[in-house]
Amino acid sequence: MAEIKKIVLKGGKTRYRTVIDIGRDADGKRKQLTITKDTKTEVKNEVDRIRGQITGGTYIAPSKTTVAKWIDEWLERKERDVEETSLNTYRLALIHVHEHLGHIRLQELTEDQVQNFVDTLVATGRRTGGTPGTRLAVTTVRFVLARLREALGRAVVRGLIPSNPAQYVKISLADRKTDKRQRRRGKPWTVGEVQQFIKGIESDRMYAVLLLSLMGLRPAEVCGLRWSDVDLTLGALETANTRTMMGNSRVVEKDTKSEAGERGLPLPSKAADALKRFRAKQAAEKLAAGEAYTDSGYVTVDELGAVLNIRQLRMYAYRLMGGLGLRRVRLYDARHSCLTFLAVSGVPDVVLAAWAGHTNASFTKKKYVHPGVEDLRPAAAAWDVFHGGDTAGS
Repeated sequence: MAEIKKIVLKGGKTRYRTVIDIGRDADGKRKQLTITKDTKTEVKNEVDRIRGQITGGTYIAPSKTTVAKWIDEWLERKERDVEETSLNTYRLALIHVHEHLGHIRLQELTEDQVQNFVDTLVATGRRTGGTPGTRLAVTTVRFVLARLREALGRAVVRGLIPSNPAQYVKISLADRKTDKRQRRRGKPWTVGEVQQFIKGIESDRMYAVLLLSLMGLRPAEVCGLRWSDVDLTLGALETANTRTMMGNSRVVEKDTKSEAGERGLPLPSKAADALKRFRAKQAAEKLAAGEAYTDSGYVTVDELGAVLNIRQLRMYAYRLMGGLGLRRVRLYDARHSCLTFLAVSGVPDVVLAAWAGHTNASFTKKKYVHPGVEDLRPAAAAWDVFHGGDTAGS
């Protein structure tokens, strides 16, 4: 047993203190812990408790690290694992954690504090895009909570805290219902709307590019596509490059979102023919512009060869939608319409996921396949048969 010393504080109060070894740091140096209690018995009990935890491998050394400091360290480590754009999204999301929980010592953070943080964030967490201090979308809060849970989970692995205080925290059912009522998302286009759009833009210069958006490619994949990625002889393309944006202002060029995202796709005949015409048109535009033309090698370019970013492509599509009297939907949401059509048409799940650039087929169906009323019409016809009605052929 380590020596227990009696000490007298300035005010005359007597306390008891000892120092024990608690292991070694990363450099092999001995770490020690000072224990001070009101009685010798309390000191002995604390020493026994700590040594028992050390023996059992459950001891957590005291630390003054705050939640904010750990979040910053975690983000720094994440630079090895995630893309720059994803890391920027993480940083923006965790600003809320910094503001509300950052001052708390990591080892003192409780489940109740995390739950109160989540409840407050839903109720008053909006910072931009509306009235500050009003309700924040549940999807946003869910993302913030997921990142906090991940960061705290890593702190458990590194032995900084014994358990994850965010592990079982959830957004309340009442908040989810309120959010659902207040934030009804616009529905993706129906098959009829997609076909109306395609028909209405047949004569548009960007017809081929927009067809690519309407065959399930992400906008960043369309903007990152190079002519060297397209084989018009075989009628196929490779999605090996993307051009996305950070903060809706800075273009970031990188490889695909995941290994599954880097894929080869056969071109539908309509898209292949449109790309052939578009390439010929670009050659004519280059000849007419002379030195003013920028020969970038990308597919999605303007009349002078300048590469369009995802925001420019989106606004271009919006103008066409408005001119045709169609509901405005994001090109990314049109991807949902395309994948739903493939699923309803009987395309196998594994092919559907591969086409979308996903590893998990169940994820594709859960997030991107949303059958509408018209998609379900064959089921109604089947019920007619079941109920004893006339079949279509009778």
